Amino acid sequence: MAVVDLDEGTVFVGGGGENYADPEILLLKFGNRHGMIAGATGTGKTVTLQTLAESFSTAGVPVFMADVKGDLAGIAKAGDPNGKLNDAFQKRSETIGMPLEYQKFPVTFWDIWGQSGHPVRTTPAEMGPLLLARLMDLTEAQEGVLNIAFRVADEQGLALLDLKDLQAMLVWVGENAKELGLKYGNVSAASVGAIQRQLLVLENEGGLNLFGEPALELSDIMRLDASGKGMVNILASDRLINSPRLYATFLLWLMSELFEQLPEVGDPDKPKVAFFFDEAHLLFNGAPDALVAKVEQVARLIRSKGVSLWFITQNPADVPENILGQLGNRVQHALRAFTAKDQKALRMAAENYRPNPAFDIADAIRDVGTGEAVTSFLEAKGVPGIAQRTLIRPPQSQLGPITDAERAEIMAQSPMGAKYDKQVDRESAQELLAKKAEAAAASAEEAKKDDSLWDVKTESYSRARRYDPQQEMPRSRNGSSGGRRSNSDSIATTFGKSLARQLGTKSGQALIRGVLGSLFRGK
Repeated sequence: MAVVDLDEGTVFVGGGGENYADPEILLLKFGNRHGMIAGATGTGKTVTLQTLAESFSTAGVPVFMADVKGDLAGIAKAGDPNGKLNDAFQKRSETIGMPLEYQKFPVTFWDIWGQSGHPVRTTPAEMGPLLLARLMDLTEAQEGVLNIAFRVADEQGLALLDLKDLQAMLVWVGENAKELGLKYGNVSAASVGAIQRQLLVLENEGGLNLFGEPALELSDIMRLDASGKGMVNILASDRLINSPRLYATFLLWLMSELFEQLPEVGDPDKPKVAFFFDEAHLLFNGAPDALVAKVEQVARLIRSKGVSLWFITQNPADVPENILGQLGNRVQHALRAFTAKDQKALRMAAENYRPNPAFDIADAIRDVGTGEAVTSFLEAKGVPGIAQRTLIRPPQSQLGPITDAERAEIMAQSPMGAKYDKQVDRESAQELLAKKAEAAAASAEEAKKDDSLWDVKTESYSRARRYDPQQEMPRSRNGSSGGRRSNSDSIATTFGKSLARQLGTKSGQALIRGVLGSLFRGK
């Protein structure tokens, strides 16, 4: 067996060419030019994903990937020399000239529900109105109202830390629609109600767990272990995938956070982090044009931040063409062509590759077996490589899931548990507004007493003497003479009144969450 000799800065993907004797490699310095893994169910996409994750980790590149089937957790455990796949893997290793040495990799498990991994959270403020509107499938008018709610929250210093904050903010926006409409545009009660209903749906799907504190810090998914291997972050998604819109929006948010927070690094020798989107079609199904354009922009510019994006899907056509054009590294497993539509998709997939005179690419994509793929990786100066039929390297870690006990042990040893396992409800909207609400209620009660006393004085005055314009009328509490106070209230005063009305009700308790007392600042 001829053993492959690899240069530093390369990832060995498998053997290509005649008899699979030529190494097919990915240059790490072009890893941030993004990539795609495609193919029908059962053709080997998961193995390719796992081997690439292992290779990035070995090179000191942290990895984040979603585990939609529960079988990527095995990367935390070394492969079994006595396992049923060992003989097949050893034979494949001999064919491609790469000895198979089983080993485990450092793993951190994450889970929105906090059951199969450490809780992973964000806040409505961090996610922003665009992604939230996508998450809730809002109409244009409803998205406009949501933007108004966020705009007012920003201007007034209102912290939107969880769903209760956002629900409370919308209640206030609805109650003060007239005043807000003069400045920001129409706010209809129907739109506010529709958003509130969608928030309830989101809450039932797991949004209550996703939104809160402590929010995920990007530095915690970009760690190295003591040996210099990149941490492999696995998001447990076997349950999350049942809420596809929540799954897709969370991954898009994470990508946008990487884009916004990481500094520019130009063209590094290797990526700062590799990010794998499994079931990538869910990211774009029904997505509005504005969101797709945003993803395209991020995919185009995030490479200068050192981020390597990989989209995993059954068919390349699932990815919008403008984004597909950003994916320079490609692994295409078999596509089935049973119908005319399938045959058209097959031809389109073949057109994405640089031709190889040794074989027909469309035929190869149709005929490659499990564990094989048609691959193309960027070469020197970023030029697309010629398509190759490649036998993918077998994984060094265990292929398949681990036991619950093994997962629990890994989680218990992770330092992320102490930071994220317990949810924190710091003094914010609920506590601050509760204090302001009590003050507003007391102020309203005092004003009511003052008005009653003023009415008594006025009545006594009118009964005691005949009206004389030269006589001074009793002055009102606010210093004006005669008549009642102006009905023109400021937004802050209006809010104080509506808040005071609700103090004694259960709905009032819900309202307190998320509307900071900064509306009363300076009073």
